[in-house]
Amino acid sequence: MARPRVLSGIQPTADSFHLGNYLGAVRQWVTMQETHDAFYCVVDLHAITVPTEPDALRRRSRVAAAQLFAAGLDPERSTVFVQSHVREHTELAWVLICLTGMGEAGRMTQFKDKSAKFGESAASVGLFTYPILQAADILLYQANLVPVGADQKQHLELTRDLGQRFNHRFGDTFTLPDPYILKEVEKITDLQDPTAKMSKSSSSPAGILDVLEQPGPLRKKVMRAVTDTGSEVLFDEAGKPGISNLLRIQSALTGTPIPELVARYEGQGYGTFKKDVAEAVEQTFAPIRERTEKLLADEKELDRMLAIGAERASAVAKETMAQVRDRVGFLPKL
Repeated sequence: MARPRVLSGIQPTADSFHLGNYLGAVRQWVTMQETHDAFYCVVDLHAITVPTEPDALRRRSRVAAAQLFAAGLDPERSTVFVQSHVREHTELAWVLICLTGMGEAGRMTQFKDKSAKFGESAASVGLFTYPILQAADILLYQANLVPVGADQKQHLELTRDLGQRFNHRFGDTFTLPDPYILKEVEKITDLQDPTAKMSKSSSSPAGILDVLEQPGPLRKKVMRAVTDTGSEVLFDEAGKPGISNLLRIQSALTGTPIPELVARYEGQGYGTFKKDVAEAVEQTFAPIRERTEKLLADEKELDRMLAIGAERASAVAKETMAQVRDRVGFLPKL
């Protein structure tokens, strides 16, 4: 029996993944490669929806790919590739753009949020159509499941709507994907503002734990994380958002249930608790950082691994696009 196919992507917009990326995406990707036909891509086409320096994009694309392999993605068990290496992504995106209403695209909350940040006059058409390219990424590979954060649910709903619309108009072509969300890690928040999501685009450097950061700075960030009044280690999202976030982090990294952690630190105060959280972060990130550095030291081998992934991905993408071209009515190329 064929394994269900899973597809997800990550943007190369920073010099390191952060803890939220790791817990909310990368770690679950590693687990899912054991049970699914896994396709994971570095979405460099999405990265250029905002101003990007070419040299930085090239460097960050390799850094992102190296971290994926270093975190445990196996090129023998997962198809790991760079989005721009498979030209069918942009071709399918154009077809889907032509099936999308202006109002429909304008309702996407991420466009509203990002255009508000950069100013609507500075927002590109690419940023406006970003969710449609994302839909093409997913539908191209006939994915059954898409690991997404809560903030991406609306985009997946658009993907399903567009896939269904194409199927209704041109005949059954696309698999309609379902979301795959890990509830317990979807709320990793900023260490300095525990009411806000940990994010490269909105958090301060002190609020983010970077996967490739050295142990010393990592430890300092955890020890300086905003806490709450009192000294009890309790899980209380409303009254103790800072401590609740640290409990969530330690639980996710160690596999220890939060109630058990609360019982462990009864009467011990914040200091001991924070030291243990810092140690859990360091122990998780150190081997990933070391393997990433080793992969980046041999760019030729890293590029070869990505080329293998792109070849596998292209085989699936070409098959899907051949059907799409025929059903839309494009003339075949002789």
